[in-house]
Amino acid sequence: MLKHFGFSIAFSIVCLGLSAYWGYTHGPEAGLQTMFTALTITAILAIMEVSLSFDNAVVNASVLRGWDHFWKMLFLTVGILIAVFGMRLIFPVAIVAVTADMGFMEVVQLALNDPKEYSARLMAHHPEIAAFGGAFLLMVFLNFFLDEEKDTHWFRSVERRLSNIASVPAMSVFIALVALLIMAANVVEAKRLVVRMAGIWGIVIYIGVQVLSHLLGGEPEVDENGNAVRHDENGVPTGVVKAGIGGFLYLEVLDASFSFDGVIGAFAITSDVVIIMLGLAIGAIFVRSMTIYLVEKGTLDAYIYLEHGAHYAIGALAFIMIASGTGVHVPEVVTCLIGVAFIVWAVIASIQYKKRQAALDK
Repeated sequence: MLKHFGFSIAFSIVCLGLSAYWGYTHGPEAGLQTMFTALTITAILAIMEVSLSFDNAVVNASVLRGWDHFWKMLFLTVGILIAVFGMRLIFPVAIVAVTADMGFMEVVQLALNDPKEYSARLMAHHPEIAAFGGAFLLMVFLNFFLDEEKDTHWFRSVERRLSNIASVPAMSVFIALVALLIMAANVVEAKRLVVRMAGIWGIVIYIGVQVLSHLLGGEPEVDENGNAVRHDENGVPTGVVKAGIGGFLYLEVLDASFSFDGVIGAFAITSDVVIIMLGLAIGAIFVRSMTIYLVEKGTLDAYIYLEHGAHYAIGALAFIMIASGTGVHVPEVVTCLIGVAFIVWAVIASIQYKKRQAALDK
């Protein structure tokens, strides 16, 4: 366990230390009370991020289990930098900079010196952010279940019907576009066009990453131990590097879609950008560690419905994001509990399935 989570624990201690220092030294009433408040909020944000993104870790693991050591390490190093600093710090700043016609450093100063104004400007563009993230996550959910070749079903009556309509061309795109049009019809008129465009970009980027992965060679063939089956004349596993590029991009966009919800939810708890970054960073690091743990322990194979539960949680999050873009407020704790409930339910169902199979084999 320490092998997989040792770095995450050490990173968390450092972040909590920085949080305590920031709380103790900043603000009009800086001192011990603000230090403990900062520590408490950082811990809450970290737990919220892990709860929101556990299903993300399961889906990441389903993609990663066919990768070689190099791409796994790239995911843990470069991927972490993108996830922590790119998606949870730089990207929200970039959104405000572009939409408010401000310089990047000007927005950084605004975030540090007037976090409430920064929060207000970011939240003003929540419908577009929700449309993009919701559309992308909805495509992830739909394309898992709308699969003619899928023969493992958790909720059989529902999933068999979804598999049956998968033969209809572009069914997932059709459903996602209908959801997007319904969302756009329920936002203020001034936002409708930009919301439609943001949602369409979410769908386009999802399909674009899939196209890129296909053009680069698709997934590599691997044996039961995850080792490449075929190699080229230089001994390099065929498809690993090419599929790794497409898969890496897919995982980063997926993480971005999850991070939107975490960042927006964080501002409902605090407007302190530094505390938000530290709390979400801890959560992001633990999600990465959980992903590798799930891959190396073969958890997805041991719990047959775990991947199903993760995708149901993603589907729920997608609809919550789309609804939130129209002004419907769903408390962050509800969003977290829905994801956790699906994961726990899937684990219990998987254990029951193993017991039934064991009884039949006797």
